[in-house]
Amino acid sequence: MGEIIFDDHHYRDATLKRAAERAHAPIPATVRFDEASGRIVVDFTNGAAFMLPARSIQGLEKATVAQLAEVELLGETGLHWESLDVDFTISGLMNGIFGTAKFLDAQRRGGQSRSAAKIEASRANGAKGGRPRKIR
Repeated sequence: MGEIIFDDHHYRDATLKRAAERAHAPIPATVRFDEASGRIVVDFTNGAAFMLPARSIQGLEKATVAQLAEVELLGETGLHWESLDVDFTISGLMNGIFGTAKFLDAQRRGGQSRSAAKIEASRANGAKGGRPRKIR
């Protein structure tokens, strides 16, 4: 197999191409925890922002407000919480990947539990006539 040799013009062309792509791409500029809303907010250089509920992210469910406020940008692609040893990619979070498949499944099924208390509350509600009928 032949050896690949990169000349200076290959490097220059690739650098210029990336600079052109970067000029049109949203790049994370800042990240913060908004205590009032309980959300992580990522601000981009193009003026856009991405927000997500902090406690819906695996590893942050029981974090203190001070720990959540420690969020920092990890390069231009990730978020990092040093004291919690938690890292996530911004693109992953934007695609709804807030944790492992097992964590996400548990989050999804959270309201679908069949506890004895929930069954009893449902029966009590049914004895009162159940849910009101929808008016058309």
